[in-house]
Amino acid sequence: MADGGAVRRVGTDGAAGCWRPGDQILWRYRENGGAGVHIARPVTVVRDDEELLAVWLAPGTQCVRPVLADGTPPHQEPLRTRYTKPRTVAPGRWFGTGVLKLARPGEPWSVWLFWEPGWRFKNWYVNFEEPLARWDGGVDSEDHFLDLCVYPDRSWDWRDEDEFAQAQQDGLMDGAVAERVREAGRSAVEVVRAWGTPFADGWEAWRPDPSWTVPALPRDWHRTPARLST
Repeated sequence: MADGGAVRRVGTDGAAGCWRPGDQILWRYRENGGAGVHIARPVTVVRDDEELLAVWLAPGTQCVRPVLADGTPPHQEPLRTRYTKPRTVAPGRWFGTGVLKLARPGEPWSVWLFWEPGWRFKNWYVNFEEPLARWDGGVDSEDHFLDLCVYPDRSWDWRDEDEFAQAQQDGLMDGAVAERVREAGRSAVEVVRAWGTPFADGWEAWRPDPSWTVPALPRDWHRTPARLST
């Protein structure tokens, strides 16, 4: 994807169908209540096997993000109208430090690692979402609004509970899906309390290969999404 053209058809690791470290793919999210893609982030593969997909979102990466029709970032819109006003998408860049994203096959969340400048570890961020669906250019999901922050002292707290509630009120998530998300939340908290994978796996000490380039956003970032379980 380095030339900004079509998605690069990355190599895979034989019959396993896995990407190789250093391959550049897209990590995308389908719009809630729709079929299109409204978040697209070019990332570099760190590890990909039957147990884990790990990718690196580098600082300065050009991404696609949702905005209101007038260009307002959604988080600046009052919650009561945040999900009902018309939206579009716009290009942007990932500012600040990079993010390491970890996802286990079939799991209804991914875990993101954040650092402060100078590689001082900040926290893990559990993003509840549809299990990743793979396609030849990357992975697709749908965000489920609710999040969980986990800190180095093993404490944790919920994030975006208000958005989770508003999304249900606005018809972006039905009762059955909401209950699945709550159950996923309970399961994730049990993993945290047991200090299981990936929190105990030492990913905080990981660093990107200095030879990796920042992936470019391809022109076909919005090509037909993979089919999700919903």
